[in-house]
Amino acid sequence: MDFSEQSSKLKPNRLLKVFKVIIIVIVILLILLAGLAFYGWRYVTKELKPVAASEQVVRFTIPTGSNPTQISDILEENGLIRNSSMFWYYLKYTKEGIQFKAGTYEMKPGLKNKEIIDHLNKGDIVKVEVMRFTIPEGFNVEQIAAKLSTQKLVDKTAFIATTDSDRSYSCGWTADIPSDKAIKHRLEGYLYPDTYEMKKDSTTEDIIERMLCEWDNKLEQLPADWQTQLEKQGLSFHELLTLASLVEREVVVEEERAKVAGVIYNRLKDKMPLQIDATVQYLFDESKERLYEKDLLIESPYNTYLHTGLPPGPIASPSLASIKAALYPEVTKFLFYVTKKDGTSGHLFAETFAQHKKNIAKSNAKK
Repeated sequence: MDFSEQSSKLKPNRLLKVFKVIIIVIVILLILLAGLAFYGWRYVTKELKPVAASEQVVRFTIPTGSNPTQISDILEENGLIRNSSMFWYYLKYTKEGIQFKAGTYEMKPGLKNKEIIDHLNKGDIVKVEVMRFTIPEGFNVEQIAAKLSTQKLVDKTAFIATTDSDRSYSCGWTADIPSDKAIKHRLEGYLYPDTYEMKKDSTTEDIIERMLCEWDNKLEQLPADWQTQLEKQGLSFHELLTLASLVEREVVVEEERAKVAGVIYNRLKDKMPLQIDATVQYLFDESKERLYEKDLLIESPYNTYLHTGLPPGPIASPSLASIKAALYPEVTKFLFYVTKKDGTSGHLFAETFAQHKKNIAKSNAKK
């Protein structure tokens, strides 16, 4: 027999066998893939099913700036979904998650994925009851405590005691407060005067901390070089608040803040007593309509008629405008000023005592 003929007859048979093997392998692979797909689909379907229903309300918070991955993790941690990874893929597949709103939510376990997504898209956050209060510029600690107490937000005595404690706070400039027993109230001047909205169940400590922290926000509105200017003036932040509080209590006319601040700097430079009535008024529980000679002789480190330099600390909470005036005073040679008696609440300024006496006479003539 010719071997070449035999070989040619065997080739089709071998090819047929190889083809059959390939077909069998492909079929097996398809069966395996189908099985994997089936079990994979079962797994995904199971992981995307709602968790067991419950009447127990779950409260959770979505922080501002959270992305879909972080939100998915929060939902799983709070037992509202089975698998954060599967939920994230579901969000991606359905093109959801971009419109989710930050805030505090309340949901019951057992919600479908679509229901959870609807709540987050709508921003169905918990409505928190708030309290609102306004602290006027120039109020001191005792006035602040009285106002908050009148609104039944704090106990007046407890509020004052807390401001006098050595408690540490997370923000503000309280680290600058000197350990001086002469200071009447430790946080005097450090509670920023403004309108606040806080949760209704806020504690005395919460309120104080919120007011302290507001300084961090407000100081950002000052010129960028304000701290350099503070060093240039040779003041600590505590002294800045003190000087600004004097301006706040002395000035009514906005345009005069920097000018009065300039007078204070001039008198400090010349080592003259500041003789500011507001520092004497600070010694009384309630401001007097008029100060008498005997009042000006009351011994106190706050009495700027008896002592030169700044008082030990602020006498009130100054506004940002007074802070700015204390940082950037108007440069003049004025050493004196007297309140006009014409109802404008403005002042007459003088460089000499002789001129000051004339201004006093001029002011009194307009009563």
